[in-house]
Amino acid sequence: MLDDTPMVKGVLHSGRTCISDPDMIHTLELKGYGEQEKDGLYLDDFESLYLLHSGILILKKGKKQLSFDEFMGMCQTDNHDVMEKFLIYRDLKSRGYVVKDGFGFGSDFRVYERGQFGEKGAKFLIFGLSEGRQEKMGAMQKKIEQITQMGKEPIIAVVERRGEVIYYKINRAHFNENKAASEESFPL
Repeated sequence: MLDDTPMVKGVLHSGRTCISDPDMIHTLELKGYGEQEKDGLYLDDFESLYLLHSGILILKKGKKQLSFDEFMGMCQTDNHDVMEKFLIYRDLKSRGYVVKDGFGFGSDFRVYERGQFGEKGAKFLIFGLSEGRQEKMGAMQKKIEQITQMGKEPIIAVVERRGEVIYYKINRAHFNENKAASEESFPL
C-alpha cells in the first residue's frame, strides 16, 4: 500500500469513480485527489488507475469489483491517451508531487511544488507526449508564451516505449523563417 492513505471504496458512476464516504473524501482532498461535487468526490481516470495500481482503491461497477487491467481496458475505449497520462501521473506522484488535471493550453497536468498544494497555485504545467508522436512547433510556441506570461513553468513529459518518463523544461523559443537561406540550401 502507498503512503498512509487508507483503503478507499469507490463506485463507478456515469463512467467516473465516485467516493462518497465523508472521511475518505476529506483524506483524499487533502492529498490533492479528485474534484468535489454535490454527491461525492469524483476521481479522474488516471487518479483511479493510480490508486488501483497502488492497492488503495476498491472500485466497483454494480456488484463487480474491477481490477486495474479491467478498468484500464474500459478507459482506453474512451481515451487512447489514458496509459500515457497514467504513467506520467504515477511517476510524478512517486516523486512526491501533488498533481491535478491540466487546465487549458492543451496541458495534461498542473503540478504543485512539494508542500505548496492548497497554499499556492501550481508551478508547473505538464504536456504529455508519447515517444515518436509529432507536435507542431507553432502551436507549442503559443502555449509556452501564454504559460510563461502566467508565471508557470511549461514542461514536456515524454513517455518512452518502455514506459519510462523523461522531463524537458522548455523556455520561450523564437523561430525566424529564413526563406533565402533555405531556398539556397535546398533548390527545388
